[in-house]
Amino acid sequence: MGRIGIVVSDLVLSFMWTWTGVLINILVHGVLGFSRKDTTGEIVRYLFSIISMFVFAFLQKLSNGGLYNPLTALAAGVTGGFSTFVFTVLVRIPVEVIGSILGVKHIIHVFPEIGKGPKLNVAIHHGALTEGILTFFIVMLSLGLARKIPGSFFMKTWIGSLAKLTLHVLGADLTGGCMNPASVMGWAYARGEHITKEHLLVYWLGPIKATLLAVWFFNVVFKPLTEEQVKPKAKTE
Repeated sequence: MGRIGIVVSDLVLSFMWTWTGVLINILVHGVLGFSRKDTTGEIVRYLFSIISMFVFAFLQKLSNGGLYNPLTALAAGVTGGFSTFVFTVLVRIPVEVIGSILGVKHIIHVFPEIGKGPKLNVAIHHGALTEGILTFFIVMLSLGLARKIPGSFFMKTWIGSLAKLTLHVLGADLTGGCMNPASVMGWAYARGEHITKEHLLVYWLGPIKATLLAVWFFNVVFKPLTEEQVKPKAKTE
């Protein structure tokens, strides 16, 4: 059941993640009545976003490693050996994409008036560079947190959530600040733009290259842990 359970978890979490942003927007702007130009409304939306990231971090822990972001899966796959890498690329990432596509389809069915997802507001290469830089920093941070504070769920999630939110805000007006190809793919598929040059370069190629670069750079700068160092950290978890 190990790998089957992981695949099912990936599918469910990817489906749920596409709903998260939509439900937060409905709650903040629809139920609570904040204007989209209201600073207080933006702060409230950011707080709900952080809460949602805590919820998903808990669900990932509960599912023993379920993921909703292909970049996170890829980073883990690269460092996990050849069989893990193949499983990640051929099974986990496609399943996460399928979960996102199904999630967006369901969103559009329930809320036909809903928006069309992230939009590129700059040139293609500028957008690819933006998503790449954002991805590089969040992957580096994730790898660093996993090494430095492996046993602290709250602290890792708190720091990671704030970092993701900050990077998202920085890139929101340029590319949407997504750092999640599967989620973007869901909306692009719904618009029929999932095989365009813009989508593939900005939301797939740029972030994937940045993820691989971040993993390589991290392993070069920070030497791999020895068995003696790994055992004590494993016990703390």
